[in-house]
Amino acid sequence: MLKQFFIICSGADTDILKTCSVGEQNKYAGIGATVLFTAIMAFIAGSYALYTVFDNPYTSIFFGLIWGLLIFNLDRYIVSTIKKTDSLFKEIIQASPRIVLAVIIAIVISKPLELKIFEKEINQVLLEQKNQMTLANKRQLAEQFLPTITTLQNDIENLNNTVSIKEAEVNALYNTYIGEAEGTAGTNLLGKGPVYKEKREKHDALLAELQLLKAENKAKIIGIENDIANLKSQYNLQVATSQTIIDNFDGLMARVEALGKLPRLPSFFIFLLFLAIETSPILAKLLSPKGAYDLKLEDEETALKTHVLQNKNQRDALLKTDYAINDRIYSDLENEEELYTYKRNKLRELMQLQADSFYKKQKNIL
Repeated sequence: MLKQFFIICSGADTDILKTCSVGEQNKYAGIGATVLFTAIMAFIAGSYALYTVFDNPYTSIFFGLIWGLLIFNLDRYIVSTIKKTDSLFKEIIQASPRIVLAVIIAIVISKPLELKIFEKEINQVLLEQKNQMTLANKRQLAEQFLPTITTLQNDIENLNNTVSIKEAEVNALYNTYIGEAEGTAGTNLLGKGPVYKEKREKHDALLAELQLLKAENKAKIIGIENDIANLKSQYNLQVATSQTIIDNFDGLMARVEALGKLPRLPSFFIFLLFLAIETSPILAKLLSPKGAYDLKLEDEETALKTHVLQNKNQRDALLKTDYAINDRIYSDLENEEELYTYKRNKLRELMQLQADSFYKKQKNIL
């Protein structure tokens, strides 16, 4: 039962193969088993590749099954359409497009399995890429927010400097009127005289301005600090949002690119393995001698071709003979006086009827 199933997978004519030897049947059963296992590998590879895209096992298995059936049908068609001839060169020419197709199928099948086999190494490459992307993203976002934040911080520093300058002026006036009172500066007279009062009034007025300036600048600084806090909050929000995108940077294309950065020799050997599996049925048919199955299949095909050619030639001869007979018949009828007289009388009656009809129409018009 299993052997019969493998023969069906090979695409061979089961009715013809039943009349062949056991060895011939085993050869095509082996070819069919190779076709089947290649399709199973394609199903596994396709399911994994699609799982990296959809992140859903049921969807991946469904489309992977379709992909496996497609590869099975292609391989079965490739093997079944290679015909054994007496010339190896003709067989190679006949199989060359199918070998190219087999190479393409091997590449498509092997790549998803390479992604799974080297998954840990690919994850390490992706981690390094994500870290680089994170740093680059923070730098880019900082370039958007940092100039504005720096400007606002400079405004705060300018406001603080204005207060400091005003405080220095107030302290200078304070020292001046204290020195006047103690007699150590100004008039050098001990006591609170007119000059002391003048200096004290200037100090008090400037102190009131300082207090007012401090209150105004404090309100401005609070507003600016709120703006800086909002900008930093926006920066952190954008960093968090973009980090989510970076963390999800592990799709199929990203993994394929990461695989390309790994040493190519292991991947090449895996590709050669699948190429050998994919082309083995074709090579088996090319290298094997013409067997009983090939001879019987060729006999049936040539018999049918001969029958079709015979029918075509018979129809061509029949048509040619019919043309010749018709030419002779019309040639003989051309000289018969009775046929001429009959047709002449009928044509005369027709012309009379046409004349009568024309006469009636003209009469009605008048």
